[in-house]
Amino acid sequence: MSVFAFYLFAISAIAGGLFTVISRQPVHSVLWLILSFISAAGLFVLLGAEFVAMLLVIVYVGAVAVLFLFVVMMLDVDFAELKAEMARYMPLALLIGLVILMQFVMAFGAWESAHGAAEQLAQPVPVDRHNTEALGVILYDQYFLLFQLAGLILLVAMIGAIVLTLRHRQDIKRQDILAQMYRDPAKAMELKDVKPGQGL
Repeated sequence: MSVFAFYLFAISAIAGGLFTVISRQPVHSVLWLILSFISAAGLFVLLGAEFVAMLLVIVYVGAVAVLFLFVVMMLDVDFAELKAEMARYMPLALLIGLVILMQFVMAFGAWESAHGAAEQLAQPVPVDRHNTEALGVILYDQYFLLFQLAGLILLVAMIGAIVLTLRHRQDIKRQDILAQMYRDPAKAMELKDVKPGQGL
C-alpha cells in the first residue's frame, strides 16, 4: 500500500508541476500548483515527516497558493499581451532549458550509489524522538547561526521592498497622531448660542 501511495503521490506531483507550467489559464495553473503541493505533502507523510507535511499544506496551500489565486482572479491582466512578450524570449528559454536538460543527463549518467546504501536503507531507523523535536534540534542547535542569518536576510529583503515601493505624495492628507493627542480641547471646540428661528 505504501508503494502504491508513493507512486500515486509522485505521479500527481510531477503532473501538477507540468500542468502548472503548460496551462493556458492562470487560475488552472494555480489549481495544479495546489495539487503539486498536496502531493508533495503526501510524500513527506510517507517519509515520516508529518510536521513538514502539515507546514507545506498550511503555509503553501492555505496561504501562498490561495493568495496567488485571489491575485490572479482579481487583477485584470491582459494575458494575450503577456503571451506575445513571452514569444519573443522563447528561443532563449529553449536554449536554457536544453542546457539544464543536458546537465540532468550528465548528472544521471555519473550517478553512483554509496557503498552500503542499500543495506542501510533496509535497516529500520531507530526512533528516539519525534520528527518535530528532531527538526527543532537541528534548526536551533546545529544550524542556529545559519537559521538566524536566513532570518536576517529576509528582514533586509522586507525593508528593501518597503523602501523601494514607498512613495511620499504631498497631495494626500495624512493622519498626525501627535497633533491629535496634544490638541487643546478649549481651542478645538467652540460653543455657539443659536437662537430659535435663526441659522448659524
